[in-house]
Amino acid sequence: MAEVPILVGVGDIINRNLAVHHAAEPAELMLDAISIAFQDTGLSSQVVAGLKTKIDSIDVIRTWTWPYPDLPGLLAEKLRTKPTHTYCSPHAGNQPAKLVDEAARRIAKGETKLAVVTGGEALASLAACAKAGVMPPPNWTPVDKPVTEVFVPSTREMAKGTGAKHTIGAPIQVYPLYENGLRAQRGHSLEDNHTESAKLYAEFAQVATKNPLAWNFPRTAETEDTIGRVSSKNRMICSPYPLLMNAFNTVNLAGAVILTSVSHACELGIARDKWIYLLGGAGTQDSDNFWERPNFHSSPAISRTLDAGLEACGLKKTDIDMFDFYSCFPIVPKLACLHLGLNILKPEKPITLLGGLTSFGGAGNNYSMHAITVMTRKLRAGNGTRGLILANGGVLTYQHVICLSSNPRADNLPYPAHNPLPSILEHNSTPAVDGTAEGEAIIETYTVDFDRKNEPVLGHVVGRLKSSGHRFVANHGDATTLKRLASRSEEPIGQSGYVRASGQSDGRNLFFLGASSKL
Repeated sequence: MAEVPILVGVGDIINRNLAVHHAAEPAELMLDAISIAFQDTGLSSQVVAGLKTKIDSIDVIRTWTWPYPDLPGLLAEKLRTKPTHTYCSPHAGNQPAKLVDEAARRIAKGETKLAVVTGGEALASLAACAKAGVMPPPNWTPVDKPVTEVFVPSTREMAKGTGAKHTIGAPIQVYPLYENGLRAQRGHSLEDNHTESAKLYAEFAQVATKNPLAWNFPRTAETEDTIGRVSSKNRMICSPYPLLMNAFNTVNLAGAVILTSVSHACELGIARDKWIYLLGGAGTQDSDNFWERPNFHSSPAISRTLDAGLEACGLKKTDIDMFDFYSCFPIVPKLACLHLGLNILKPEKPITLLGGLTSFGGAGNNYSMHAITVMTRKLRAGNGTRGLILANGGVLTYQHVICLSSNPRADNLPYPAHNPLPSILEHNSTPAVDGTAEGEAIIETYTVDFDRKNEPVLGHVVGRLKSSGHRFVANHGDATTLKRLASRSEEPIGQSGYVRASGQSDGRNLFFLGASSKL
């Protein structure tokens, strides 16, 4: 008979002290979070001390802060346990939900008895140490890599080939492509869409002010005006997003959850009011290359993951009492709301429990771990019966959903044995992409990089050739095109122009708006 997986302990830790001598490394923060999670089980300290040595599964969300050679092994050593399963994830924000889902599967199959999933960052301390000229930070675990590499948020390039040639591929650039594409598809003006995003993030900021774990707590929440108004303090990053619509990653935060089975929880004497049932999960991804996706106004991976996640749990969207949609940029919760038929600005149910990566803080890949811990506490407190977490990673690339409940599955079915979705989605509707393009074309979507003085510096265009319908990526071809792309009043999407190769060895395409573009 299959075991029933449950969460029995959750823990979070925040370190606001930025003094060099208080610079706790990510592993230390994770160990603190794990200890808090074990205390949260309600078991005595003596029982907890023995239980830690019986952890047989440790999953770690890879940290941006420090390039540990074997972080799960280091944690196991500190916990004085010898788990049969250890794993450190790749870089991606979907990983907390994915690893908890996979740990639940192993418990259901009887392969794991006591699992820990954890993650954390200390980017704020790392930045403070670098500013003070104290690198590496005192007493941090020695690593082989030069300290100049530790600020890289990912071990992989965000874009290669076509993206790299045109200097685009970072999250701050790709998410705006979708925001602009969705705006045009919905028929909204630039100003109306900007107002919607500012209102959405102002609501999220209010949520964060009520959470002591939020990096901005207890500061006064940003407002629709301060979020939406572009200024020297809220400069434009990549249109249409100013700074306060971008994720803020310089935080010191860690979280951990403890999973076991109902039968083992009974053996241990963990009170039933601590149990939160894992109902199931699902996840998939779109192409790593943004230019190889079907369109820029939807996310098939989000839509498929939400649908499959609910189905795997035997639920309908109306069964969910609270959501937490990953919110690195406004486009992600917007896409999730639109797919589920929720009002973006006035949803009937909560769509964030944390407040987003701007106000709560972007804990590297580990943001959604805190959504799991907070949702667990809310379910225990009776603030609803079922919750759904959507964890997003990459550049709107990787998605994973898990559902939690204060009650077991209503259909009495066992925990799903497999992820119901393929590892990567294939699309028949993706257009051919021309690396080198020439001819009359229209803009499919776009964004513009801005400098620190709020001046546009580089335009990015994803377009279609009129002759073939093939897609291409290009940069702006002249000052007039850049100015029009950066306009707050003119809608560039759907505008006609001309694309041609730059004629330089860089292999770029250049796009020109206007009649002179063919010259």
